[in-house]
Amino acid sequence: MRSGWGPPPRRRPPWWPEGEPFPPARRWGRRGPPAFIRRIGCFFIGVLVAAVLTGVVAGGLIAQLGPWPVAVLAVGFVFLVVFAGIGGLRRMTRPMGSIVEAARRIEAGDYSAQVPETGPADLRSVARAFNAMSARLKASDEQRRSFLADVAHELRTPLTVIRGQAEAIADGVYPGDASHLAPILDATHALDRLVEDLRTLVLTDAGNLVLQKEPTDVGALAAETVESFRVQAESAGIVLSTDIAKDPPSVDVDPARIRGVIGNLLSNAVRHTRAGGSVTVAVNSSGDGAVITVMDSGEGISPELLPHVFERFLKGGGSSGSGLGLAIVHDIVTAHGGKVEVESTAGSGTRVRLTLPASSQT
Repeated sequence: MRSGWGPPPRRRPPWWPEGEPFPPARRWGRRGPPAFIRRIGCFFIGVLVAAVLTGVVAGGLIAQLGPWPVAVLAVGFVFLVVFAGIGGLRRMTRPMGSIVEAARRIEAGDYSAQVPETGPADLRSVARAFNAMSARLKASDEQRRSFLADVAHELRTPLTVIRGQAEAIADGVYPGDASHLAPILDATHALDRLVEDLRTLVLTDAGNLVLQKEPTDVGALAAETVESFRVQAESAGIVLSTDIAKDPPSVDVDPARIRGVIGNLLSNAVRHTRAGGSVTVAVNSSGDGAVITVMDSGEGISPELLPHVFERFLKGGGSSGSGLGLAIVHDIVTAHGGKVEVESTAGSGTRVRLTLPASSQT
């Protein structure tokens, strides 16, 4: 809660350049309007002073030379001052004109618009902020287009299976028995998971992910989740085990979300572990919080992909998943105030470590 009677602190806008302090620091002892406005004011004051001095000098010359020669000199001087003033104003306003033109291009959808960082210091700061904003808008637009293309691709595969299988049954090519309906059910389950994953990502991006937190025994939660994968692991020839501390801490989490996180990690581990391998889920305490570790002896993650494992729709070679699992794990754990760490060596397995704090951090 803010104390005192001063103005509320201003928050740094997202488009402000990373290297620039916000709010901009004023120079020591300087008050009043920005430097750009002061320069314009000084320019007009200078024009006014020049006009007054011209009148005084012209009055003295008229008394000595007569009106006509003085009038010619005065007209020439006025034209000189006007042309100099126009040149000075154009030099000061040209950077602002570039910003206005670039803003119109961005309004029309051209996010590549940039402006030269020239002119007075204040306008250079505005130009840098504008260029940073334009670059972020361009990156955001490219990310949006890529995201939509990836979503369309992921939706197309199960829809193709459903349509092809349904048409074959309708045309009498396949009988409508359980074995031929199974691919349709599997594809609808895949669609349901994808839609739920996309919903979770949208909620986390918007900051609207609602967590139904309650004191939870994460050891028991992890054991229950492991049991739900027991049949799948055994059918793949994988040894599935747990290593849960005797008195794991009870932490304040959303049990459904954390169960989904552990399930995502187990699904990845089982899918990328060959027959004869092993997957282990360990739960330990860390201070007042809990640490959940999912380890497998699978194929591991290549060094090129490891720094990008939390990016959306990222897939390794031969992966059959949607590429959203680790992105969702990261977002949900972060929403709980925790962190996710991934260690992996290609060909030697992967270790994913989740740290959940004792209380939420928002």
